[in-house]
Amino acid sequence: MNLPDYAKLADDIKRWGSELGFQQVGISATDLDEDETHLLNWLAAGHHGAMDYMQRHGVKRSRPADLVAGTLRVISVRMDYDPPAARDAWEVIDAPALGYVSHYALGRDYHKLMRQRLQKLADRVAAHIGPFGYRAFVDSAPVLEKALARNAGLGWIGKHTALINANAGSWFFLGELYTDLPLPTDAPASAHCGTCERCIQICPTQAIVAPYQLDARRCISYLTIELRESIPLELRPLIGNRIYGCDDCQLVCPWNKFAKKSIEADFAVRHGLDGAALTALFAWSETEFLTRTEGSAIRRIGHECWLRNIAVALGNAPRSDEIIAALRSRIDHPSTLVREHVQWALEQQALAAA
Repeated sequence: MNLPDYAKLADDIKRWGSELGFQQVGISATDLDEDETHLLNWLAAGHHGAMDYMQRHGVKRSRPADLVAGTLRVISVRMDYDPPAARDAWEVIDAPALGYVSHYALGRDYHKLMRQRLQKLADRVAAHIGPFGYRAFVDSAPVLEKALARNAGLGWIGKHTALINANAGSWFFLGELYTDLPLPTDAPASAHCGTCERCIQICPTQAIVAPYQLDARRCISYLTIELRESIPLELRPLIGNRIYGCDDCQLVCPWNKFAKKSIEADFAVRHGLDGAALTALFAWSETEFLTRTEGSAIRRIGHECWLRNIAVALGNAPRSDEIIAALRSRIDHPSTLVREHVQWALEQQALAAA
C-alpha cells in the first residue's frame, strides 16, 4: 500500500479549504501543555462563572487525543463574519434607544454553515486518499480552538483573549478537523500586541482583569448570552444598550484596520438587528422572537433572557414616556426573571426623572 504524499496533501487541503470559502487553513500538532496550565488556573480562579461544562470536560479540552482517540493533527480554519452593510457599531452603541447586537450574531448562525464546509473538506480528502479518521468541530465540543489556531499559524491570542491575525484582524469564526493523518504542521503565529492595552481600557465592565486574562463573570457577552440568572446589579448600568454580546475590545483593536468584510450571504444582517429600537424589540412576543431568530445564534438564549437583556438596556436609556410604557407592558410577565429586571429598569427611569 502506497502512503499519501502528506506534504502535497497538506497543500491540497489548504487549497480546497480556500475553494470552500475559508479565508485561511492551518495545521497543528496536539501538544497544548502550556495552554492546559492556563486553562486549569482560569477554572481554579472561578473565571468561568456558571459555565459548569468548562470544568466538567476537564483536560479533554487541552488533549485532543483524549477527546477523539487517534488524533495526530488538527486542521484549523477561519472564516470572516463581519457583515458588509451593517450600521457603524459605535453609532449604535452611542444611541441608547437602540439595541446593540454583537456583529457575529447579526446574520445566520455560523455553526451549521461552517460544519457543512468542514464536512465537504473532509469528503474531498477522503475522495483523494480513501477513508481516514476525523471529526469536525465548530464550538460543538471541548476544544481549545484559539490555542490550536495559533499553533496552526492563523493568529495570536490577544490581550482580550480573542485570536488576532496580522492581515485580517479578529472578526472571524474558527473551526477544526481533528484527524489521524500525520500531516506536516505549520509554524505557530507570533504575538504582536506589544504595549497596546486598548482592549483592557475600553472594556465597559473591566472584565479583562489582566493581559490575557478574562473574568467571564464580568464580561457582557457572558452576562447577556451564557448567564441564565439575574444580571448582577452593579454590572447592569455598565452594559449600556448591549443586548446580545459585546464587541468593544475588538472595535478598538488597531489590528482590525486590516479586517475584511464577510463575503458570505448568510452572514448579512437580518431583521434590521444592526440598530433596531429597543422598544420594538421588547415588544416581540415569544412567537415573534422564535420566528425572527430562526437560524440565528440569538435564539439559543430564549425569549426570557432576550426580554431580561432589553429591560436592562431600557433602564440605562434616557427617560422617555415610550420606554416607561414599554416596561410597564411587561411588569406582570409570567417570568420572575423578567419582572425583576423590568422593575429595576422602571426604578432607573424614575431616578433619571428626579
